[in-house]
Amino acid sequence: MMRTRPLKVALLGCGVVGSEVARIMTTHADDLAARIGAPVELAGVAVRRPSRVREGIDPALVTTDATALVKRGDIDVVVEVIGGIEPARTLITTAFEHGASVVSANKALVAQDGEALHAAAVEHGGDLYYEAAVAGAIPLVRPLRESLAGDKVNRVLGIVNGTTNFILDAMDSTGAGYQEALDEATALGYAEADPTADVEGFDAAAKAAILAGIAFHTRVRLDDVYREGMTEVTAADFASAKQMGCTIKLLAICERAADGQSVTARVHPAMIPLSHPLASVRGAYNAVFVEAEAAGQLMFYGPGAGGSPTASAVLGDLVAVCRNRLNGATGPGDSAYTQLPVSPMGDVVTRYHISLDVADKPGVLAQVATVFAEHGVSIDTVRQSGKDGEASLVVVTHRAADAALTGTVDALRQLDTVRGVASIMRVEGE
Repeated sequence: MMRTRPLKVALLGCGVVGSEVARIMTTHADDLAARIGAPVELAGVAVRRPSRVREGIDPALVTTDATALVKRGDIDVVVEVIGGIEPARTLITTAFEHGASVVSANKALVAQDGEALHAAAVEHGGDLYYEAAVAGAIPLVRPLRESLAGDKVNRVLGIVNGTTNFILDAMDSTGAGYQEALDEATALGYAEADPTADVEGFDAAAKAAILAGIAFHTRVRLDDVYREGMTEVTAADFASAKQMGCTIKLLAICERAADGQSVTARVHPAMIPLSHPLASVRGAYNAVFVEAEAAGQLMFYGPGAGGSPTASAVLGDLVAVCRNRLNGATGPGDSAYTQLPVSPMGDVVTRYHISLDVADKPGVLAQVATVFAEHGVSIDTVRQSGKDGEASLVVVTHRAADAALTGTVDALRQLDTVRGVASIMRVEGE
């Protein structure tokens, strides 16, 4: 039997995502009520600019006083889609203190202060759900928190930023340079006017911190994630990748160490074989692999951003939280029982592709090989080309620790025959 008294929802933010959440709540009201077991009512919308016309939203619901809205006491669920650290953090904490549960799309805040927010939710008997904070519409947080709760996840590997994937895909398919591809992404609305958060990997790093924490049941903060942007990737890098049968993607990689005693989380460009499913992820799409002991390898794929996809994830959380409210229960919260340390990037072991500008004369290859051997880095393949006294030397290593590779490159730079290190890129997915 359906309860007639509605569950009241406060919406913080009414931009691209928030307006779509409000629209779906209105147009799908009957379906949402049937799925939840009670109607849901939009009880207030907090915005910065109240004069803006918001189609489909009663102007009487609009307020600039977000604090007063979350303090009302009759609000069941607060949906936060304003982003950033403050005032979102204070508003969410205040919502918990006044008896509400929270649905958020705020990856930066969850990555930075997830522990404190979860503690506040537990203290006040509320829920904190944030499916929309990672990979847009793709169900990823809930499968990790719930569907795989009985399994042991060892690795999460994927493309979690649509802007960077669009740019790299354009560079790969058209031969464009980075700036040209970025300009196209901006013109089409895939990149912000200031794309720093995306192209420098900050956005992906926040998502990696969230995924690693959930997957490995340990505390992984944003500062624990190694981050390397993609602004230095060139058309020449793509040409080298194609010669290896690879392409280049900006990847978020979260791994449990082989001995199970530590974890790593990192974001950086990497070459991956064309045979790997991630190589075929085009445009602004996201895709994530989850590798678990019992389940094996799972792939999640779909649109990773945008108003409608992100709103879909928000509404899915809203339904779950409302059901919990009706049942007097809460869903899964923070799980960090393993307390595994996060290893530094220097301990990460992977393959490397190093492109060197060298003198074109006898003995250069022998010198370079000696440096690699002295630092314990084994060479897999070497490719050399050149003329007129200058040459390019491309070395692909077997798996080696990042610290060993760094020492190798530093030593190579000291050789008189090495004019410069053109690029260094990790090779993943093999």
